[in-house]
Amino acid sequence: MDLLSLILRLIVDTSASWLRMFIALFFSVIIGMLVGIYAAISDRAAKIILPVVDVLQTLPILAFFPFVIFVVVSVLPGSIGINTAVIFLIITSMLWNIIFGAYEAVRTLPKEMVEVADLYRFSGFDKLRKIFIPASIPRVIEQTRLSWAIGLFYLVTSEIFSVGNSKYQVTYGIGAALVTLGATNIYYYFIGIAVFIAFLIATILFFFNPLEKRFSLDETRDVDVMGYKRAAALVSTVRKISYVERATKLLVSGSTKIGRSGARFAMRARAPYPGNNRPVKKERSGRFSRYMPYAVAVAVILISGYFAIQSNILQYEGEVLIALFATLARVWVAYAVILLVALPLCVYLLFISGNKSRYTSTFQIIASIPATILMPLIVIAFKDMPFGPNIVAFLIFFLSGVWYVIFGITSNSGVLKSIIEVKNVFGVKGKDAWKRIYIGAVLPGLITGSITAIAAEWNASIVAEYFTSSGISGTGSTVITSVGYGMGKLLDLALNANNIGLLALAIINMILMIYLINFFVWKKLYKRVADYYK
Repeated sequence: MDLLSLILRLIVDTSASWLRMFIALFFSVIIGMLVGIYAAISDRAAKIILPVVDVLQTLPILAFFPFVIFVVVSVLPGSIGINTAVIFLIITSMLWNIIFGAYEAVRTLPKEMVEVADLYRFSGFDKLRKIFIPASIPRVIEQTRLSWAIGLFYLVTSEIFSVGNSKYQVTYGIGAALVTLGATNIYYYFIGIAVFIAFLIATILFFFNPLEKRFSLDETRDVDVMGYKRAAALVSTVRKISYVERATKLLVSGSTKIGRSGARFAMRARAPYPGNNRPVKKERSGRFSRYMPYAVAVAVILISGYFAIQSNILQYEGEVLIALFATLARVWVAYAVILLVALPLCVYLLFISGNKSRYTSTFQIIASIPATILMPLIVIAFKDMPFGPNIVAFLIFFLSGVWYVIFGITSNSGVLKSIIEVKNVFGVKGKDAWKRIYIGAVLPGLITGSITAIAAEWNASIVAEYFTSSGISGTGSTVITSVGYGMGKLLDLALNANNIGLLALAIINMILMIYLINFFVWKKLYKRVADYYK
């Protein structure tokens, strides 16, 4: 194949992959926005949706492969089924942070916005269309760039996958092309990387940057959405002049019809967002949420134990636990190194360097290059070294998580701006600046970024611990790198052997581990930092 034909083919491959990515992003935004809004306006829904999403965003998407293949591909055979399966798998990687973005946007809405809608007897659909969706769009758009980067990470393993004796591959796709070129012609592989980066830069410049500029939180913060901020200001004024008390007296004294309607208006204005002023139910829901993790843990243990006994797969539990703790150790070692790199770098960018925006733009491009397409280079560099497979796994874990910590810290501009001003006023430097300013300033962003980074590392285990020439194992695949023990490797091999019992047992153990760590580590740390800044 001559160079021009290769470049044209790579352009076609990348265009096909980008089309799948945009379709997946579209559905992720629609679904994520609706689910996030529903969780934000319903406390009962939030208690179910948020923990489930928190676990699902941490699970490797290859855990969904059996269900996708046996359902989608069997119902829609041929190219349509394969592309549908690929798009679905990419959606499962893009969706979760969009849900959290929409949830956060609606939960932080001023109460007056909803109160005005209640005063005018808006239906649920009207609130959704005129308040919740416009309010959540800036935060959702902000999350789409992250979703895109996460989706690209799984491009390789989504476009080529094998299960048992069946191999599925898209006809055109840059993920599939790069894996093939990396194993056959390293020169052509670098050309493929160049085409991939060119598409990536064009997408950032002509899609994400205009979107973020159009729907920037900073630019939309002072915009009067649908006129409701003016109405909300009126309600606030009504409160301040004690109109509630006066109108209530008019109502009690049996005054005129105007007085009674004014009292109803004022009392509604004073009432908080529906569902937030229920002391008895709030106490019950607080007790429920306090014991929910323990109930979930016990339920998962009982269900998995019963399933294991009935399916005669209890013999696999020891193997599963060894693999689980091996991956857990790799995740936390990589995270420790991420902290050693990210903290000094972020402090330099935020407090010392005067070119934060320039560095951030460069980092955004680098961070969008998925570690999976760099696998051939990493393997070539380290496979013959002592502990080569573990070094490869460590580097994939590191590259998968480091950018989330960096962007989590540097994006917390609201708090950091005021802290920087205090630092400059008092002239704090050196060790005192580290003790009194730097660490405390980056903590909120560090916690949120760390939660996402750990989730990304668990996701990366499926390719970091066992990677083949066809993305995951299958008939005719060449093993590129393989660790001794690991949950990613175990899931891959169980998937290839069509051992659904072992696969299900491994997923149940991983869900339980992730859920308990999220609850007993990250949730408590997040609450402590939030209380500190209050």
